[in-house]
Amino acid sequence: MKTRSTLTLIASCLTLLSASAVFAQSADPAVKKSEAGICHDKSSTSYGTTKKFEAFPNMEACLKSGGRAPANAAVAEVVVKKSDSGICHDKSSASYEKTQKFTPFKSLDECVKSGGTLPKK
Repeated sequence: MKTRSTLTLIASCLTLLSASAVFAQSADPAVKKSEAGICHDKSSTSYGTTKKFEAFPNMEACLKSGGRAPANAAVAEVVVKKSDSGICHDKSSASYEKTQKFTPFKSLDECVKSGGTLPKK
C-alpha cells in the first residue's frame, strides 16, 4: 500500500512540475532576440515564428546586448547606425544610407561607448 501511495505522490509531483514548465514557456517576453541576433518585439511580423530566442524586457535592452532591429522595423528614431563591422555612422556619414545591417543608437556618443568607432574621414 505504501508503494502505491508513493507512486501516486511522485506522479502528482511530476504533473505539477510539467504544468508549471508549460506555464513558464507560455508567458511571452516583450522582446525576443533570435539566434540570428535580430530583436523582435510584438509588433514584428516574425515575433510569433521566432521559437529559439533570448528574452528581453524591452527593445532597448535587446539592442544593447548586441542585437539589431529587424530590416522592416521603423527606424525613424535611429540617429546613428553601428555597422556589423563596428563603425558608427550618423546621418552626415557617406555610408549612413548604405548601412543596412546595423544596431541603432540615439547618439554617436552612445554608439562609441558600446564599442563602436568613428568612420575615417
